[in-house]
Amino acid sequence: MGQPGFFDLSRRYEGLDAKNDPLAALAAVVPFEAFRPKLKAALVKGGLRAADAERKSAAGRKPWDEVLIFKALVLQALYNLSDDQAEYQLRDRLSFMRFLGLGLEDAVPDAKTLWLYREALAQAGAVEELFAMFDGYLKEKGYLAMGGQIVDATIVAVPRQRNSRDENDAIKAGKTPEGWERKPTKNRQKDKDARWTKKHGRSYYGYKNHVNVDRRHKVVRRWAVTDASVHDSQKLDDVLDASNTASDVWADSAYRSQEIEAKLAARGLTSRIHRRAARNRPLTARQEQANRSRSTVRARVEHVFGHQENSMGRKIVRTIGLVRARMKIGMQNIVYNMCRFVTLERMAAATG
Repeated sequence: MGQPGFFDLSRRYEGLDAKNDPLAALAAVVPFEAFRPKLKAALVKGGLRAADAERKSAAGRKPWDEVLIFKALVLQALYNLSDDQAEYQLRDRLSFMRFLGLGLEDAVPDAKTLWLYREALAQAGAVEELFAMFDGYLKEKGYLAMGGQIVDATIVAVPRQRNSRDENDAIKAGKTPEGWERKPTKNRQKDKDARWTKKHGRSYYGYKNHVNVDRRHKVVRRWAVTDASVHDSQKLDDVLDASNTASDVWADSAYRSQEIEAKLAARGLTSRIHRRAARNRPLTARQEQANRSRSTVRARVEHVFGHQENSMGRKIVRTIGLVRARMKIGMQNIVYNMCRFVTLERMAAATG
């Protein structure tokens, strides 16, 4: 084993670059520093920090840099890491340290710090503002919402609750089940916002990520989070994007109803929603062909969910409550858009 040299770390980083470190590409194109003002304001609103004007002195240990912590949250969303796993990886992986701007001699945020910062951002409702800010940046770079919009929803599972039928009935009624208040530790560990739903005959427990993806650039433009029992069509109004330059709206047959068709027409939008057969009224050959044509476009939103599921490891969200789930799912949508931005920039450079 040789002696450590002055340029050893630089050589390691050169080796990472030779292997096309994806984090280096992400750091190169995403303006992380631009998030600082909103992050700082959100941490004050979330109660984790005092406003600069309220600080009595600059003495004491300096708080963690808000952009550094935000980058750590990006890594968690990108690789579906728990707080403890994120702390370990930040200590172990050179690519993670470089992405955060840390050297071997620097301290690393621990799991509790990551939890506290994410909790403050969640309580401040910051993830929606951060998403909107990055979407605005994408539009400034020329990636406008174009070609029409594709709407869909996917189930995001959380750890299943082992409740009795009576306990579940009480939770659905907005009450705390009998006996839970006398066991505060148990009560804190119970997710009272998540719900059960069925899809293709299988039961799922958790939340839903409702998204709007533009056809041209395959970027998430609008999103909303609900419990899993909410029907996809109920959040259509919330995710429709008025900024899309085209009027077409694609969605699966779960979104088709006379009410929705009327709403789209009233807003000057053209419905490309799948038709569905009714009892004793099968689809005609022409309608089936139209559905197949719509599927070729609507499949683009499945690419988004597929990326989050396979490349980002979105198997399960280990949080409790809708507020925290919204923060985690919102970060998944932001980070997907960041990854998509890297791809779009690479494609533009290749063709330009």
